[in-house]
Amino acid sequence: MTNATENNMQNGLSFQSRVEKLRAGRRWRQSLVDAQKRIAAPQLIIEGHLTRMVGLTLEAVGCHAPVGSRCLLEGPDGRNIEAEVVGFSGEKLFLMPMERMHGIVPNARVVPTKKVYDVAVGNELLGRVLDGAGNSLDGKGPLQTSERVSITSRVINPMARHPISEKLDVGIRAINALLSVGRGQRMGLFAGSGVGKSVLLGMMTKYTDADVIVVGLIGERGREVKEFIDNILGEEGMARAVVVASPADDVPVMRLHGASLATRIAEYFRDQGLNVLLLMDSLTRYAQAQREVALAVGEPPATKGYPPSVFAKIPQLVERAGNGDIGGGSITAFYTVLTEGDDQQDPIADAARAILDGHIVLSRELAEAGHYPAIDVEASISRAMTEITSTEHQAAIRQFKQWYSLYRQHRDLISVGAYQRGADTKVDEAVMMYPQLTKFLQQDITQPMSLADSINELEALQSVEVISPAQAANLQMPVVQ
Repeated sequence: MTNATENNMQNGLSFQSRVEKLRAGRRWRQSLVDAQKRIAAPQLIIEGHLTRMVGLTLEAVGCHAPVGSRCLLEGPDGRNIEAEVVGFSGEKLFLMPMERMHGIVPNARVVPTKKVYDVAVGNELLGRVLDGAGNSLDGKGPLQTSERVSITSRVINPMARHPISEKLDVGIRAINALLSVGRGQRMGLFAGSGVGKSVLLGMMTKYTDADVIVVGLIGERGREVKEFIDNILGEEGMARAVVVASPADDVPVMRLHGASLATRIAEYFRDQGLNVLLLMDSLTRYAQAQREVALAVGEPPATKGYPPSVFAKIPQLVERAGNGDIGGGSITAFYTVLTEGDDQQDPIADAARAILDGHIVLSRELAEAGHYPAIDVEASISRAMTEITSTEHQAAIRQFKQWYSLYRQHRDLISVGAYQRGADTKVDEAVMMYPQLTKFLQQDITQPMSLADSINELEALQSVEVISPAQAANLQMPVVQ
């Protein structure tokens, strides 16, 4: 064996030995890292204790937790009650319970959790009824969903939103024809109590051509939840709907989460490229829940007892609806606004009217006269009409409103016989057309009306020949008073 061969063999052996040493060194270092992980002290959770409870407000000291996080309050029977951190002052944490407080005692343990707010989403939600925390209420078993997402969503760049350019068929003739709604539009449904807003929402749920319907029943009577689902939605409506119910006896934090949950579910389906109809009843109850929370932690009241945070929360919730990114889906939203005492200048109604893309006003006077749906077309407006309707359609709407408004202005004179036919040609036309106008505005709850048929019937009214009093006399025809 030559010297060169021996040198090569020695070099090969030394190279392999160096490789083995490196591998051994790596294994040794990895074993040290693993050992450090095993013997590392677990992360300590600093617990606090409850010092004060006034109304729904809890005060805790001795622990730190970020606003919006959750803590567990330990009762004497070992049962834990979940509460949310809603504020702090110095070393004090202000908490609001997520459920009814029974058995809470002084100095109860307060344990911060790392639990984040997430919601179950997926097609499995269709046909289900959830509470404000996302738990099943319909007795159909636990939710078996494909995915969970955070209850908070990203803010859409307003320059990236798809503009409102398509009409949405809601199945109601008066809205389709006179207050056309576009995909991605946010509308307010302003009404006092007992004028038919829930029935109107149910009609839209059954007759709309949206892909998915999400209904949020926030702060309403618990009895109305089952009645709305069984009598108004029915099987047909529930087949493509998700209902989130947080009735009036829920704690205010749960009502706030119910509205956010309904909006987040609608956002999920919009991100899948679907057209979603979001119906929330009501925005006023959402504002009242925020008022309860804000006043309980010491925020000063402003307008009619509503603190400033209420007027900041409303646009944050409403702006999450609308069209998504260009090429994506849409959320067309209807928010009911309860006008206390039928006062249209109620602070919540005024704030909602300013931020929404239009409003539909329901009239108690029409409802008491048996006129359903009780839509006051004079006080209602859709701000997206000019972008989604043709010039012919807009001309027909103007003519309809002129006839309707003229008759309403002269109604008192006409009813007492003080108006003489022939004094004003336009008023005469309004008097002749008024019975047909009121018939057009009324619709039976079981009778859907498509968008195309609604527009055709509106345009057909323009072609009706209006007969003057002189012509009626010549033809020996009765004059409509």
